Amino acid sequence: MIARVKIDEDLPRQVADLVADRGYDATTVVGRGWQGAPDDDLWARVQDEGRWLITADKGFADLRLHPAGSHAGVILLRAVEESHRAYLELAAIALDRLKLDDLAGAVVVVTHRSVRIRRAPVN
Repeated sequence: MIARVKIDEDLPRQVADLVADRGYDATTVVGRGWQGAPDDDLWARVQDEGRWLITADKGFADLRLHPAGSHAGVILLRAVEESHRAYLELAAIALDRLKLDDLAGAVVVVTHRSVRIRRAPVN
């Protein structure tokens, strides 16, 4: 099954293009008209669609609020500088190193130095 991905409004639209170019089903928060929605509402909508969320908002990767395995998956892009270029570089790093279809429910934090993956606990 091909992973479905939603790109948050805090990231450039080109991130969705990168994701789609890698064969994933990519849509954007802006494309759905959800920009400005409260985080709780946005989270519920993205999860109702069964999509990964790619974002720069640290709150969505908070394991206390959204533990691994309780959702479709989150990728947090942590750029040192907030720029289109930096976010595109981080998205490319994530897509080069990860196969989303194998990481359902994971919380992934991507920096220029590392890719950290938190998976759901195995029962």
